[in-house]
Amino acid sequence: MAGRVAQKDVEELKERADIVEIVGSYVSLKPASAGSFKGLCPFHDEKSPSFNVRANPAFYHCFGCGAGGDVYKFIQEIESISFAEAITRLADKVGYQLNFEQGTEEGSTRSRLLALNKFAAEFYQEQLSGNEGEAGRDFLVSRGFHEAACHNFGIGYAPKGWQNLIDAATKQGYELAELVTAGLAMESDKGGYDRFRGRVLWPIRDANSQVLGFGARKLYEDDQGPKYLNTPE
Repeated sequence: MAGRVAQKDVEELKERADIVEIVGSYVSLKPASAGSFKGLCPFHDEKSPSFNVRANPAFYHCFGCGAGGDVYKFIQEIESISFAEAITRLADKVGYQLNFEQGTEEGSTRSRLLALNKFAAEFYQEQLSGNEGEAGRDFLVSRGFHEAACHNFGIGYAPKGWQNLIDAATKQGYELAELVTAGLAMESDKGGYDRFRGRVLWPIRDANSQVLGFGARKLYEDDQGPKYLNTPE
């Protein structure tokens, strides 16, 4: 088995998988609200369910311990395996035939960066709906952007920490150098830090709806950076 799993397969498999069904095979879930299911979190001890799964957008989040992510992240965490192993495991569960490719270096690099941007967009959206995203939600509501509008536009939130996206992306198999190339992280003597921190973000897309970059607005007065910040051209 040579090469890397074709990126189109990684994305198509994720689209085909029913995250509620997959998570439900590990956790007992009950309907909570429209499109949302709830259960006891498998990642920490609790007596009252604070673990939520949504079919659209497809992600899970625990309001108790902060665990959250997409279907790949769930399989990684619940089975303590790598991202590559999670892809294979999910493919087995869904009955999906994976394809592997070598590809040209240039084509592979572009494909990786587009996939990284897509992952980052989903990560930021997830953060907006979590505990730390309250400041972002409050700001957006004050500007007339409610939940449905935020979802439609793909608006997200970057937490104030220095390496939130870096940590999440590296767990998915991305390298710091790729985040730097994509304009999502900055290099430093200590290894690197997230470019966007404490900001609401919106994805910049091409005609095919692929995420090419991000625009962001700061939320906090102690942020010494510019009011608006974009990924490099």
